[in-house]
Order: sequence, then C-alpha cells, then structure tokens
Amino acid sequence: MPRHLHLHGLPMNYWERVANCTQELKPVVEKLRQAVTFLPLKDLRYADKALQGHTWFMSSMNDTHEEGEVQYQQFPSEPSKGRLLCFKGKDTRDGSWNSYALAWPEALPINAKLLKGLTFVSYNHYDYGNIWHGLSATTSFVAWHIRNGCESPNRWILYHWGELRFTMALWLRILAEATYGGAPYIERFEGIDDGQPVCFEKAVVMRHNEGGMSRNRRVESYDLMRCRARMFCNVSLEGRIAEVNKQGLPVIGMTLLLRTGARSFKNESAVIGILEKECAKIDGCRLMVAYSSNLTFCEQVKLMSLTDILATPHGAQLTNLFLMDRNSSVMEFFPKGWLELAGVGQYVFHWLASWSGMRHQGTWRDPDGDECPYGEDGRRCMSLYKNGKIGFNETELTEWTKKVLNEEKLKKLEDAAANKI
Repeated sequence: MPRHLHLHGLPMNYWERVANCTQELKPVVEKLRQAVTFLPLKDLRYADKALQGHTWFMSSMNDTHEEGEVQYQQFPSEPSKGRLLCFKGKDTRDGSWNSYALAWPEALPINAKLLKGLTFVSYNHYDYGNIWHGLSATTSFVAWHIRNGCESPNRWILYHWGELRFTMALWLRILAEATYGGAPYIERFEGIDDGQPVCFEKAVVMRHNEGGMSRNRRVESYDLMRCRARMFCNVSLEGRIAEVNKQGLPVIGMTLLLRTGARSFKNESAVIGILEKECAKIDGCRLMVAYSSNLTFCEQVKLMSLTDILATPHGAQLTNLFLMDRNSSVMEFFPKGWLELAGVGQYVFHWLASWSGMRHQGTWRDPDGDECPYGEDGRRCMSLYKNGKIGFNETELTEWTKKVLNEEKLKKLEDAAANKI
C-alpha cells in the first residue's frame, strides 16, 4: 500500500483538511448567529388593518395557502428556507415588546434554547376565555392536523395582540385534549430570561382562524372534533338516527339550553311551557331543559348527542351546537337592540351552524325592553342592550316551534325510510 494513502483509501491529510474546513466555518456560523434579526411580534404600522393579509402579527411573514385549505405558516419549511422560528420576550401587556426571528438550525441565536417536538402557535384577536372565540382561533389547527398525519402538538403558545396568554377556557382545554389525545400543555417559558431567545424544532402558526378554509374543510374539522369528543366522553358515535320510541317512531330530541344573568329569559317557565305543549303534539318528541353552566364538558357532549333541535339565547353556550349530529337544527333568541347595533358578530352562530353542517332555523328578536337613554349613541346603547333579558311572544314562539318540529319529524321519517332500503 502506498505510504500516502490511509487504510480506508483516503489521503493521509484528508481529516486534517476536514478539520481545517470546520475551523474556517466557525466564524461564518458565528456571523450567522449574530445576524439573526428579531422583529416585534405586533407591528404597530398595521394597527389599522390588524387582521388583513399578513396581519400585524409576524407581519413580515406570508402564509402558505392552497385554495380551500387553511392558511398557516410552518417552520422549518421551503418558504422559510429551512430556518426555524424563534421568539424572544414574555410580555403579557404589550405585544410590541415580544419579538420573533428566523434562524438556521446550525446557527441559532446566542444563548437560545431549542424546544423539541411540534409547537402550535395561535394568534387570537379576541380571547381564549370565551369558548366561541377560543374555538374559532384553534379550529384551523384541526384542519392542519387532519392533513398532516394527525400529528399532535407537544405544546401550545397562545397570543392575543402579540401578548402571551397562559390559560384557555376549561371547555376548550378538554376539547383539545379529546381532539389531540392529550391535555394541552400551554407554554409559559418558565426558567427563560426575558431577553433569552427560544427556538422551535417544528412550529405551525395560525393567525386567520378558519379564514381561507372551504366549507367542506370546516365541516370535516368539526366532524373530527365531534367524533373525538364523543369517544373521549364514552358517548355513542351512532348519534340520533337509530333511536326510536316504544311505538317504533323516531325520537326527536329538543333541548332548551338556558342561561342565567345576561341574555336569559325573563319568564323561563312560560317559554318551557310553550315548547312542552308543541313537543307533546309530536309522537316521539322529547324535551330536555338544562343550564349550560351546570354541566360538565362531557355532560354537554352527551346532551348534544341526544339533541336534534337546540333552542337557546345568543351566547357562548351555543358553541356546543357542532356537537349535535350533522343536519340538526338551531333556534336562536336575542334581546332588544341587537339587530340594529350589534354588528356582524351577532351572526357567528349562523356561520358556525353552516360550517359544522347544521341548519340554523332563524332567530327570534325581542322587540320590547328598556329604552336607551343615550339617543343615537350606538356604542353606549349597545352596552345597555348587550346583557338584556329576553321576553317571549306566545303566538310567534308557538308557530316557530311547530314549524321546526314538523320539519324535523319529516326529516326523521325520511331518514328512517332510507335506512330500511
């Protein structure tokens, strides 16, 4: 064997050259570390269009979006050129004091901590305490989960206006546990100094709620959450189709879900009486009355699995509607003043009904109530009407209930006939 060759056929100076090359790269890596630039998570330049396009949250980044699919950012990825997402700052009051950057895996910022696994980063323009707003902000992750081999997160990072949030409503936490197969761990960055960067092995960022998703994608996402919530709560997955009464007629489950305080009924017994009267006229109809505030998550899942028609005032408890079987019905009640002053937000449960495959059967709006002492000042008047109570009109409620029940009866009979074929 020639003396200038190593045993493995490599020149004797091969490893020396490799070592020299590695030493030469160290200054380059160090320069890349120092070149990592952190930008404010909340970009105040876009405060007037905080939810549009690239938004004011991570405003230098564009979303990945295919027609009809969820809008998201993923790191590392081709758009990020293989770079990881990094955060710095733990401010809970001003998102402009928190910052983000991208960094190569081999050249993370100085003193950075790398968190392994998958991180879900959620931006919510409202809050995570209200189950409707929380669900709206997190449903997009379900769509990503379905399209990515049902991969589940190791942690969540919650932001509101770039400010960190550390809690979500209990109902939402349990739904996430049911959906992803484990209790959600909400990152608090404990043990991390305020100025210390944190980078993520893999991260998915959502900042547009369900925006961009087709109706089919939304229905698919709510189907998965419904199914997994029922499995988690040991509730039958068969739903309402197969249930019949002693006479062999399909059972129609009608639920009046009551509230206490704001937007509750002024005369609950009268409303219950009208629904009881109309339900008694339909063979197989079963009326259930409950207060959502008295029910655990799984009790709500169970109740919705027995419900074909949900009647309830406008409010967060209506978020439960997607837990009914597809094609079930919703009847919604409003206090005085909402139609004129509440804006598009009053229609969120129309939208949720459509997105989850339900039928919104309209609304009843109370024309009576306290007069606003503030004249044409809509904002001040809405603050008065927002938490108003709801009366009733016996004739209108009777006719509406009768119509919805008859539609449900016909649908049940058609479904039963189709299943016999």
